[in-house]
Amino acid sequence: MRFHYDTSYRDGQTLLRYPVGRIAYVLLLLALLAVPWVLPKYYVGEISYLFIMCIASLGLMVLVGYTGQVSLGHSAFIAIGAYTHTWLLSQGVPFGASILLAACASGAIGLVIGLPAIRVSGLYLAMVTLAFAILTEHTIGHWKSVTGGFNGLSVGNPVIAGFDMAGLKPFYYLCLGVLVLVLLGLINLMRAKTGRAFMGVRDSEAAAYSLGIWVAGYKVLAFVISAMVTGLGGALLAHHVRFLTPEGFGLILSLELVLMVTIGGLGSLRGAILGAVLISMLPTFISRIKPMLPEQISKQFGLETFVFGLVLAVFVLFEPKGLNGRWTKFKTFLETFPLYRKDMFKRGKSYMKSERYK
Repeated sequence: MRFHYDTSYRDGQTLLRYPVGRIAYVLLLLALLAVPWVLPKYYVGEISYLFIMCIASLGLMVLVGYTGQVSLGHSAFIAIGAYTHTWLLSQGVPFGASILLAACASGAIGLVIGLPAIRVSGLYLAMVTLAFAILTEHTIGHWKSVTGGFNGLSVGNPVIAGFDMAGLKPFYYLCLGVLVLVLLGLINLMRAKTGRAFMGVRDSEAAAYSLGIWVAGYKVLAFVISAMVTGLGGALLAHHVRFLTPEGFGLILSLELVLMVTIGGLGSLRGAILGAVLISMLPTFISRIKPMLPEQISKQFGLETFVFGLVLAVFVLFEPKGLNGRWTKFKTFLETFPLYRKDMFKRGKSYMKSERYK
């Protein structure tokens, strides 16, 4: 059984405080580095896609999970990052500068959307972001001189220091490296003053305002950071699909991102990754079990949507804290065994959060 004793101020701020955690993450990193050498090519490509969706899910988690702002239009930021990066590459901009400029372009659009969006919240904010996603998809479809319109746009190979990263293994390590950098950056951001302000705004805007937190400014900042991280994922997604069309950035992608952060566990970066892994693997799982199902069920239209809805309903009803909440319970069980009690995580009363401060 483990007891947490702090002997200095920095003990509570340590990223990996105990040797067991350090060893576990080192082993996980080694396993991920070995994946391209031990798994078939198909799985290597699928895991690269998982890394990209993890990055996009982390971006949405900053907005939804840490500041409580609902967005149904983050597929638009993925599209902006993907098309901006592809266009810059076609103009001869180096890969490193291009992917950073694509993230900045997504962040700039996030600033433009975030400024008027902070005037509304809840369902109204969801409608604003949904309208933005629809508008972005139509703009991409009709801006033929830049995006190629509905005919599509081919994506150039990622080249870093003269080395082509378009191969299966190099691109896998590229996605893994970007994911690790994004994750470490967000972990440190959420442990800093900015992250604590985000969580204060999420829990109670009125209380945060009374404590001197610039509520409007932090809400806009969350939009910008979220859009930049999501756009970064979009730039990598462009190289994964290698051919961009407006249909690939529709509302279904936005809903999948929302499912990732909800099922993973709101307010947790680990949850964003767990949710992205689960939701990204569901279509493959459904396609594998379809031949085993009765013909009347396997040929039904919308089977995948039904499974997505069923998974969401199960988590909302039986595990509102998502996959991260389930992992926390399991870890607590291991740490407190044999003194673990089932009612340690008994759900208490939930009280209505305070209204917006104005």
